[in-house]
Amino acid sequence: MSAAPTAEEREAVDRFLGAPVAEEGASRAGNGHPGAGLRTAPGGYRRMTGRRHLLLPALHAVSDHVGWISRGALNYICERLIVPPAEAYGVASFYALLSLTERPRRVAHVCDDVVCRRRGGAGILASLRGRGDVHPSPCLGQCDRAPAAFIQRAGQPDLAVTGTDSAYVEECLDSEAPPPPAPPPLPQRGEAGLRLLRRVGTADPRSLEDYRRTGGYAALRRAIEIGPERVIEEVKVSGLRGRGGAAFPAGIKWEAVARSPGRPRYLICNADESEPGTFKDRVLMEGDPFALTESMTIAGLAVGAETGYLYIRAEYPLATERMEQAAAEARRAGLLGEDVAESGKTFDIEIRRGGGAYICGEETALMNSIEGKRGEPRNKPPFPTAEGLFGRPTVINNVETLLNVPDIVLLGGRAFAATGTPDSTGTKLFCLAGDVGRPGLYEVEFGETLGGLLEKAGGTAGGATAVLLGGAAGVFVGPEDFDMPLTFEGTRARGATLGSGVVCAFGPGTDFGDAARRIARFFRDESCGQCAPCRVGTVRQEELLERRLAGGEWEGELFSDVAQVMTDASICGLGHTASSAIRSATELGLLETGDG
Repeated sequence: MSAAPTAEEREAVDRFLGAPVAEEGASRAGNGHPGAGLRTAPGGYRRMTGRRHLLLPALHAVSDHVGWISRGALNYICERLIVPPAEAYGVASFYALLSLTERPRRVAHVCDDVVCRRRGGAGILASLRGRGDVHPSPCLGQCDRAPAAFIQRAGQPDLAVTGTDSAYVEECLDSEAPPPPAPPPLPQRGEAGLRLLRRVGTADPRSLEDYRRTGGYAALRRAIEIGPERVIEEVKVSGLRGRGGAAFPAGIKWEAVARSPGRPRYLICNADESEPGTFKDRVLMEGDPFALTESMTIAGLAVGAETGYLYIRAEYPLATERMEQAAAEARRAGLLGEDVAESGKTFDIEIRRGGGAYICGEETALMNSIEGKRGEPRNKPPFPTAEGLFGRPTVINNVETLLNVPDIVLLGGRAFAATGTPDSTGTKLFCLAGDVGRPGLYEVEFGETLGGLLEKAGGTAGGATAVLLGGAAGVFVGPEDFDMPLTFEGTRARGATLGSGVVCAFGPGTDFGDAARRIARFFRDESCGQCAPCRVGTVRQEELLERRLAGGEWEGELFSDVAQVMTDASICGLGHTASSAIRSATELGLLETGDG
């Protein structure tokens, strides 16, 4: 393309990629055509693909500095990375938080998802209607502090504001607003028996010394002492299952990668939690970042990976800051890098930010995003353990899953498995929000009942009419299911799911029609569009729901047909679960009056 970057855009790219060198692009000799430098490239295809993974961070660099990505800036990034402009445009246009059209240097994304819209988010948007710098947003992962907004500020760090109102959002956009108030304390702070949350709110998350004082890095020393095979065996014996929703045995993944002949191997921590109602990984990264750094290091050494990627959703600026600081401190202390804790082994962590795409929480879409491609899911097989990131064997787990590893290494797999149930071992984090007395993150042993968990959170005024379990991809359950044990097997027996740990309560007076409409719109918007069953099915589902809410008869047979096609034929889990919540709402009769 002939468009040229501004000096400000060029500076932003060069600051991230470093100063260009003479041979970086093509030969500059030729006819002087503005595109001549893109016609040939030394090193050919290998050189072309070797830096493609820097595309998304480079796009962020421009957006962070300028506020949007012009054609000239995109052109310059393409020249620096030797990426075809059409492909770079496809990537940049994929992410909701990147803009290819000029916009104000400050933009507010106000959450209007199922929790925030009922806690003031809809009112904020109504008050600020007409401002071009205010936009509705899907869940921002701040449901315990609703309502929430995410402020992008060119030239300054982004800002997550919670428990806010329209006046404060305007102040953030128009002037230098005072710092947001301190978040509410963790409901279980300091409670005896906590595992994953024991340091959150009680130890300084910015201090490596404080982390070590509370037992940090003892597990890494133990892991180095017993060796990779023993670590993997303990994880297998522990029965640890993935905590992101799929519940796949972690030890099986680790063993498959460790035994693979392929090199190099990679570890990915999936911190792109975007399921509406979910905020557990944010709390862990903000409150105990060194624990995740240590956990990733243990996992990386166990499977023989030298590089780990931590992929954090862009709407978590504080978590990103805390994780970057923790990794830097660990590196300075010799706990990351070429000789981890004097073990003679190499492992380091690279942090990547998402761009506002729910689909990138799917493991293969996340890998495509890291590789500098559109965040669209891949067909499986091959599975990531065989051909994952950059086509190499890859272990991918989420934050909560990995944070169980230090206890498994220190206590042993059998001791870990003694907690919970035989099929659901250990403890589980649950994100309680909505109509509960004390919203927040709770840690309980597997086997606690849904009703018991609601009581821990202060119950609901007037009693809960229904609970959304597992997030937008989960299901609504009624009071008759409050005796359900919160285990993988217990929820499965009742046609429900734990999912990512969402427990969103809805009390009397709830407009379930509005909640269902928002869920349908969420899946329509977040479908990547790659496969027809999901791309078309999510639109048809929303249309069926709208006709019902407008007073028409419920076209149940047609809805079931659409849902079945999405479940059977979609490439990934988004299409498989897009109809679950709406189906359960109709089965419970929640849409009969539109009011709980």
